[in-house]
Amino acid sequence: MIRDRQSVMTAVEKNSREWDSSTYHRVSKPHLEWGAKVLERVPHAIGQVVLDAGCGTGKNTAELLERLPRGRVIASDLSENMLRSARDHLLPRFAGRVSFVLADMQAIPLRDAVHGVFSTAAFHWVPDHDRLFASLFAALRPGGWLEAQCGGGPNLARIRQHVGVIVACPEFAPYFSGWQEPWNFEDADSTAERIRRAGFVEVSTSLEASPQPFTTPADFKQYLATVTLHRHLERIPEAALRERFLDTIALRAQQDDPPLVMDYWRLNIGARKPGGGPGLYPGRAH
Repeated sequence: MIRDRQSVMTAVEKNSREWDSSTYHRVSKPHLEWGAKVLERVPHAIGQVVLDAGCGTGKNTAELLERLPRGRVIASDLSENMLRSARDHLLPRFAGRVSFVLADMQAIPLRDAVHGVFSTAAFHWVPDHDRLFASLFAALRPGGWLEAQCGGGPNLARIRQHVGVIVACPEFAPYFSGWQEPWNFEDADSTAERIRRAGFVEVSTSLEASPQPFTTPADFKQYLATVTLHRHLERIPEAALRERFLDTIALRAQQDDPPLVMDYWRLNIGARKPGGGPGLYPGRAH
């Protein structure tokens, strides 16, 4: 049995970058709403080349392209499944204006290449934020902008508390030996300091609550399985046990006040790379 679980853990490490992108595309309504708020801060400038860092299935990428007259977007993600879905979603409308790069955000293979970086709901999946912001800084041209939002501060505190209780139960504990949470929820002040250390100026960070309610336990469970806890579920090999794991969390969430709410907090990020001359990218605001 121990050998079997070790084999499962090895498979998990190999597949941990992948997602169920088709289901994600269907259930990720909150991400589109968050992305719309970030897009309001993106500069209006003709012909820009923008990196969408952690593009997912391309929903927000499409809105970004609509905002960039004659501009181009480099859609980047660590997941092959996500990029495949993004291609299917974007190429029929934006062929010739969008390209795709499979890359870790901590080591983006671009240097002085883009006018701006846009990102929604992705940075909190990156373990090392110092490497993240250094990588984004290197990818930007002088004067380039960064506008992003991710989970931060007390993000998902209630859900994480429920999960912490459940993974410690004898039924599930063997699958979570040595487990560390897959997220990095930084606070606004620490993030601002990291961004400045990377070389950025005009740094702006803030936290805001964004609770997302669900109407039924089934919808709540599907969202948990696809978006929030897919890394947790990878560690549980039996389908019936994975279902019991989700049922237990959903039952606890139904007893919350209010019930069945994902207690999201969003970390807003804005900054600029020095140089490029005055007024290079008009319209940038926080």
